[in-house]
Amino acid sequence: MRYFSNLTARARKELSDAWLWYEKQQSELGDKFEIEVFKRIQQIEENPERYAKRNKNLRETRVRKFPFLIIYRIEKGKDIIIIQSIFHTSRNPKHKYIG
Repeated sequence: MRYFSNLTARARKELSDAWLWYEKQQSELGDKFEIEVFKRIQQIEENPERYAKRNKNLRETRVRKFPFLIIYRIEKGKDIIIIQSIFHTSRNPKHKYIG
């Protein structure tokens, strides 16, 4: 079964904010970040149960080359993955699963 992902408003904002920050640091670095995020999302879509559950029904995996986690859940009985957060690992881990 092929899964499809949807990003929550929180995840879209986190992705956008990180992209802007990386672009300010170095031209095209934001694009490289975005490419790595979407590569990992594609891997999640291909095999969503590959990554362990960390909190209730939420799973997480690291973004290659960048200090971010993708936190997601699989919709039961559907072919949909909800990306809850694109979470920077330096943030307080208590906020990973909120919102």
